[in-house]
Amino acid sequence: MIVESYFEDIAVGSRRTSFGRTITETDFVVHAGHSGDFFPHHMDAAWCATQSIGQRIAHGTLVFTVGIGLTASVINPHAMSTGYDRLRFVRPVHIGDTITTHTHIADKRDHPKHATHGVVVEAVDIRNQHDQTVLACEHLYLVLRRMPAAA
Repeated sequence: MIVESYFEDIAVGSRRTSFGRTITETDFVVHAGHSGDFFPHHMDAAWCATQSIGQRIAHGTLVFTVGIGLTASVINPHAMSTGYDRLRFVRPVHIGDTITTHTHIADKRDHPKHATHGVVVEAVDIRNQHDQTVLACEHLYLVLRRMPAAA
């Protein structure tokens, strides 16, 4: 879906929630292949069974990738992602866990160098099926203004 939202149209506090996605063993294997991270915490079920966690743990970058991908349902041609801040892996995710991404617009501010754009901060809260936060971060957007900010 394409939604044309200028900086002025975006309301602090607005929220959205994704649909859920269950993490599978295939996700672990494919992500390990893409990232090169084959550490036993992610890939060795027998070894993990001997550890206190008891089972394999999803790569944090896998949870981030899937969780952010769940929010990619709206295209705004006036906005561009400029990155993520304050990324934290809060709880482990295991094979069979279902994650859902909750976001809200936490802040809007002038761009320090360009009056034609503003910065929007979207708080991202990825949760498991028990409604527990497993990953949190801030998504930063550069968003076109309808009218340039006053000097």
